[in-house]
Amino acid sequence: MRELPPAPARLPTEVVDAHTHLDACGATDAAGVRAALDRAAAVGVAAVVTVADDMASARWVVSASSWDERVFAAVALHPTRTATMTDADRAELEQLVRQPRVVAVGETGLDYYWTQHDPRCSPPEAQQDAYRWHIDLAKRVGKPLMIHDRDAHGDVLAVLEQEGPPQTVIFHCFSGDAAMARSCVDAGYVLSFSGTVTFRNAHALREAAMLVPDGQLLVETDAPFLTPHPHRGRPNEPVNLPYTVRDLAALRGQDVTELAASSCANAARVFGFGSPVTESDFSATDAAERS
Repeated sequence: MRELPPAPARLPTEVVDAHTHLDACGATDAAGVRAALDRAAAVGVAAVVTVADDMASARWVVSASSWDERVFAAVALHPTRTATMTDADRAELEQLVRQPRVVAVGETGLDYYWTQHDPRCSPPEAQQDAYRWHIDLAKRVGKPLMIHDRDAHGDVLAVLEQEGPPQTVIFHCFSGDAAMARSCVDAGYVLSFSGTVTFRNAHALREAAMLVPDGQLLVETDAPFLTPHPHRGRPNEPVNLPYTVRDLAALRGQDVTELAASSCANAARVFGFGSPVTESDFSATDAAERS
């Protein structure tokens, strides 16, 4: 197994990783989850939302959210996995989404990149049908909709407008340009930025990130994918989130403490944590005492 990058310096205040995949990071049991969250807590990452992409993962993230109080879950079928979605899957997903530590319906949306590169990927029609169903599910259960959008900006926004968005919409790993960012901001959507915003060749994305108001911005790792600069290509975990936070703050001309605190408060509000996550709520020491 390849080694993680060196741990970043601890942030001056805590943040929430708004989108990660702990199971894909190799944290397959309670001990592994706790170890990953302890590594993250040591650098200021107070809590994570671990996200499903298929049915097995949906069951796993719900279980994982009960193993450590710093873990919350999001449940849906990834757009590339929707071609074989059954009525039984829909019924089970709805049951899982209604669990108290599931804080979002996601990740759902559209991915036209893989439809062009992998014949096994769900076709656009199946993706759009599932996306519409997930939008309705989010409205019925009253939880945020977490959107995956890859090479499908126009259709993602069009379907959302046609169906009518739920109260809270999160564009995970936002990948659009400044024009799309303005459209999303004007619609009241929340934009979450991953390690891709630190990539020096991501000029359009970095321009977009500068336009998002503090109150509509989240930060995430999307681990084990998209490891931030300067460790692009190496394994990713929630522990690496401070690299993105610091780079994003510099890009936006903000103090790191200010960006970290506002993104943490946004996560608390968006995901319904209650009051903003604080060190006393989610510190590694407290978690150990509760276990």
